[in-house]
Amino acid sequence: MSATLQTQSRAMGDPTRHAIFRHVADSAEPVGVAELTEVFGFHHNAIRQHLAKLVDAELLDESIARSGGPGRPRLRYTVHPMADGRWGVTGPYERLAGLLAEVVRSGDTPEEVGRRAAGAGGGERGEPLDALVDAMASSGFEPRLETTGDAAEIVLQRCPFMAVALDAPDTVCALHLGLARGAAERSGGVVVDELVVKDPRRAACRLRVRLAATRVSS
Repeated sequence: MSATLQTQSRAMGDPTRHAIFRHVADSAEPVGVAELTEVFGFHHNAIRQHLAKLVDAELLDESIARSGGPGRPRLRYTVHPMADGRWGVTGPYERLAGLLAEVVRSGDTPEEVGRRAAGAGGGERGEPLDALVDAMASSGFEPRLETTGDAAEIVLQRCPFMAVALDAPDTVCALHLGLARGAAERSGGVVVDELVVKDPRRAACRLRVRLAATRVSS
């Protein structure tokens, strides 16, 4: 068993941490400290200590919500990509198999299937760019947001389907684009213009996006 798995086993050995992990894993959106404090009834400092253990064990991923307002930055938690396929969490290739099966069953294009899959989870809340970044993070892309005015690029620092993307880039990259466009539609405030494709072994594909208010009418 690897050192990471040993660390994860120790972290998950605590019943409260295991319950916190399951709550985050079962949530359709990133989870904050306030929500966990309300659900589990512990002081927020105790919740933060449990979260720190889960983050250190690469079971949860921590990010900061962009708010632009006063006060302490709000931290949000999602399942870490390294936990995919472990601890009862569906792995990336299981998700890919389901999407590809839908392409065959429906006869729709990979982009249409990805778009529909990302849009099936209901409406997002909060800042639209954050919602899109969260959606890509939950799919294992390790996104990094770069903004310039109303334009932005989301750098996908990891390809969760790397092995298949090398053999069938057109299909897999079209699924990626569809997932992004479906997530953007859920957010209600972002338009995904294009996916700039890179070598999946090095990742760093880029989603070029805009705030929907700046969309040019055709």
